[in-house]
Amino acid sequence: MELEDIYRRDLNLLIALKVLIEEGSVRRSAVRLNLSQSAMSRVLSRLRVLLNDPLFIRQGQHLQPTKRAIEISNTINQPLESLRTLLAPTDFNPIHCKQHFCIATTDYAMQTILPYAIPRIYAEAPNISLEFRPLRQEQMLTQLTTEGCDMAICRPNNNIAPLASEQLGLVSVSCMISQSHPLADETITLADYLAYPHALIAISDGVKALIDNAISGYQKPNTVLRAYHLEVALEIVDEIPLIITVPADLAYLVAEKHNLIVKPLPFEFKPFEYSLIWHPRCEYSAAQIWMRNVLKEQCAKLIDKRVQEMRLV
Repeated sequence: MELEDIYRRDLNLLIALKVLIEEGSVRRSAVRLNLSQSAMSRVLSRLRVLLNDPLFIRQGQHLQPTKRAIEISNTINQPLESLRTLLAPTDFNPIHCKQHFCIATTDYAMQTILPYAIPRIYAEAPNISLEFRPLRQEQMLTQLTTEGCDMAICRPNNNIAPLASEQLGLVSVSCMISQSHPLADETITLADYLAYPHALIAISDGVKALIDNAISGYQKPNTVLRAYHLEVALEIVDEIPLIITVPADLAYLVAEKHNLIVKPLPFEFKPFEYSLIWHPRCEYSAAQIWMRNVLKEQCAKLIDKRVQEMRLV
């Protein structure tokens, strides 16, 4: 039987069948289902037509179910119990969650934000599984609609309707240079920034476009290296006087690890918003709500902490 055929049937009649078997009486079943006795009798008549069986044999004041009625009742026990569990209001406990979560994210978030949140996620929900996929800004709606991603972490750079979102915090941009760079002990000026060679790292948040807009009207920076990952630039940062411009908190993390120097941008740059984005289909899932809340709390704390420590605003 097709789903459309099932849809056309009154499945509430199966609930009435269960009640009739349990009560063995039209009168008592009517009371339990808040119906009149005549209405309950009509329900029994419809059940007999639907299932093509008398379903009950009267024995005195008691209704004795037929073999067919008992078979149907036993068959629908598990589906009805599943529906009862599904519809019953329950408190979500992440420790029992075994869900798989798929998150589309940028390189920046993967390197800085998520490592701060993941320990808490697994501490609260040790049985879940996480999958991270590279975010594709222009295809984000497709990723969250048909490609199985539950949410995305990024700087939305276009209209994201009909997706839902919530801001995580503000992110700014800084420069990194080596200890041997000629400007290591100097303040970087705009003239310096435009004159020295640059490494352009592909951070999938449109950061380059924001920087280009901030220095529009001036000559373009002298980009000598374009790469998807910082590691390539770090290999030559002591050989070439590179300026590497990346999100500020990523700069601080990398600089600490690789003994580099962080310098502020020599021009005005407004910190940009970082957001958590999800599809409306995930809006009311208890597991999804829990995951979003953890990410929002941990990521917002981290970004706000870094913003204050680095005096970005």
